[in-house]
Amino acid sequence: MSTASTRLPEGRYGRSSDERADRTLKVVGLALGAVLIAVIGYFAYHYVAQNKISAEVISFDLSDNAVKVELAVEKDAGASGYCTVRSQAADGAEVGRADFRFGGDAERVTEVVTLRTTAPGTTAELLGCHAD
Repeated sequence: MSTASTRLPEGRYGRSSDERADRTLKVVGLALGAVLIAVIGYFAYHYVAQNKISAEVISFDLSDNAVKVELAVEKDAGASGYCTVRSQAADGAEVGRADFRFGGDAERVTEVVTLRTTAPGTTAELLGCHAD
């Protein structure tokens, strides 16, 4: 007596549903991977190619109700933006904060700015600079 085979003949009826599902998952995974790489590339380009701005406090002069701060800003030609400066009292309380704008075609800008304070300040601190 012979036993009948329950398997279908190889290659006769096309792919099985498992093989089609595997191929679909591969295509979807490849598409999502390409989108992820494109998004990472976009953000990396904008992080590297953005306007570079750096600044430092060269000196400051204190008085009872103001602090004169000499700032040196290095930037790309034509870039504009602002720097934030603050002053603190002896006890650490913030007594003044202001944003100072800069622009123009020069790559290095040195400027003396006056920061008004609510009490005598003891420091002048550059918090940061940002491009427009």
